[in-house]
Amino acid sequence: MADQALGSSVDASRSSASINPFALFFREFLRHPVMIGSIIPSSRRTIDAMLAPVDWNRTRLFVEYGPGVGTFCGTILERLPADATLLVIDTNPVFIDFLRRKFSDSRFVAVHGSAADVNEIVAAHGFEKADYVLSGLPFSTLPGGVGPAIAEATHRVLAPGGSFLVYQYSAYVLSLLEPLFESIDRDLEWWNIPPCGLFWAHKAAAE
Repeated sequence: MADQALGSSVDASRSSASINPFALFFREFLRHPVMIGSIIPSSRRTIDAMLAPVDWNRTRLFVEYGPGVGTFCGTILERLPADATLLVIDTNPVFIDFLRRKFSDSRFVAVHGSAADVNEIVAAHGFEKADYVLSGLPFSTLPGGVGPAIAEATHRVLAPGGSFLVYQYSAYVLSLLEPLFESIDRDLEWWNIPPCGLFWAHKAAAE
């Protein structure tokens, strides 16, 4: 029985390794363009620029919405402290299954669910607050009411002084962030395809 379980584990690992993540991402984009928002994953320059302000030494819970094929996940896990957790949330079960096979790191948790339920998901995994939340969800094309619900839920789940890191192809997200966050930094990554807006929304250190 143990040999059978081991064989299944090896087969799953091989199956995951044989999947081309770019092909998977493109296929799921064609199936769910409104939810994914980009035809290809983010560039390395975008990843480095987006994560540059993160204070890794004080990070215990890092949350990502819409991780896709894990374009950011590997870099986050490389920088994350040994006692911290990366919790990713995606509504697409195909991506969640892929990520669970791809990352065996004990600090990695993949949840099939909605970012709007982030407070309940974080609590269910034994945490009170998140230090950082990262999102590439296309807020301008999400169904009505979903974007504002996610922004509000994110503000609530962040610890005082925490930050919401958002990369987008539209500045629409500013209309959701400005009423909630004390300050917002922004930049533009021209080397991404297409050029990508970067937003860092900071929650007040004390409220």
